[in-house]
Amino acid sequence: MTDTTPTPDDNGDNQDALSEAEAILNEEAARAQAETQSEADAFDSDLAAAEAKAAEHFADLQRLQAEFVNYRKRVDRDREAMGEQATAKVIESLIPVLDDVLKAREHGDLEDGPFASIAVKLEDALGRLGWSSFGAEGDEFDPNVHEALTSQASADVSVPTVQLVAQPGHRIGDRVVRPARVIVAQPE
Repeated sequence: MTDTTPTPDDNGDNQDALSEAEAILNEEAARAQAETQSEADAFDSDLAAAEAKAAEHFADLQRLQAEFVNYRKRVDRDREAMGEQATAKVIESLIPVLDDVLKAREHGDLEDGPFASIAVKLEDALGRLGWSSFGAEGDEFDPNVHEALTSQASADVSVPTVQLVAQPGHRIGDRVVRPARVIVAQPE
């Protein structure tokens, strides 16, 4: 039979083997922890780079979106301005016709008949586009909207006043297309 009881020499060898195994385990654990830390650092580095790139792309997207919104506003503004210019050109080309309609109305030629209804329809259509006629006797003279043809002294007025309208003025919205041509009464 064999004796399996450890002898003092065997016990020392076991202790050395056990310490050696512990040292190997500790070294492997430290190496594994270093590897894990290295992988975590690499992951954190990659994550930070990806976040920086995402932030850069997001900033680019915001800038492009702002540029697009500004472009769209500018195009809408330009389109509206072009429409207003086209309307103004059409109305400006019709001013001589409007002057003739006014003269015919003053002479009584537009009291009834088909031409009277055509004149009314023309003025209504232009009114819907923003056109209006201005300048009436008794208005206070305003050099921004009136063109003085002559000036006469008068005791009847205390401020420069329109005495006679030679040609009415025309405007589109707030823009004066043609000033009213008037004779002005000046206070004495």
